[in-house]
Amino acid sequence: MDLNSLLERLKNGDIEVDEASKQIRLGNIHILSEISNIDPYRMKRTGIPEAIFSEGKNPDDLANIAIEHLKHEGRAILTRVSDEQLTVLEQKHTVEWNKYARIAILRADGFQVDKTGGAIGIITAGTVDVPVAEEARIIAQEMGVTVHTIYDVGAAGIHRLFPPLEDIIKKGIDAIVVAAGREGTLPTIVSGIVDVPVIGLPVSSGYGAGGGGTAALHTMLQSCSVLSVVNIDAGFVAGAFAARIANVVAEARKNQV
Repeated sequence: MDLNSLLERLKNGDIEVDEASKQIRLGNIHILSEISNIDPYRMKRTGIPEAIFSEGKNPDDLANIAIEHLKHEGRAILTRVSDEQLTVLEQKHTVEWNKYARIAILRADGFQVDKTGGAIGIITAGTVDVPVAEEARIIAQEMGVTVHTIYDVGAAGIHRLFPPLEDIIKKGIDAIVVAAGREGTLPTIVSGIVDVPVIGLPVSSGYGAGGGGTAALHTMLQSCSVLSVVNIDAGFVAGAFAARIANVVAEARKNQV
């Protein structure tokens, strides 16, 4: 039973408060064949949709989990999907596929994401950082946020950054995700010239000493300008965090009207 139906029964006096409370608690977790616990109210509870981390999952199990998400939420978001897993998913349902982010999304008929009024920017230092940035973009959009992207404007050619950055600032944004590998200086630079929160997203590009995103992470953690930092390649986390900020700000704007 979905939450609206349950509340309607409570309103009509068909069930008591204690029973409604029990059903809500039971409905918060849906057990699927003893291999997965689905959290169908995460979006309502936290503002961030539950996503299925696909790495290491059996393709058939993953497809079954995705279909159950689809039944309960009208949507299933799957991250880090392999080609083999994608093939099985496409046999079960229509799939929206982003080859850069390796994110697959399944939607029920009629499901749509409502715009919240929040907006963020996503910037990358190089094109090699785009796959992680795309992961951030997709989750932010699935949270109802408008996303403006600026790709390949790293510190080696910093003059490329300023015109598009000025443009998205004029459009109005509530937070910025900046993805960078190698030495990872771009988030610090951006944070020092804008008046919105900046999230540093270290990327596992780069090689040798400090490679694999380690130097980028350490640079961002040592930032002189104020900066929040997520883990290496954590595009989902960065996008969700930025979107959460944007949605809180958007709600505050609505309440001021």
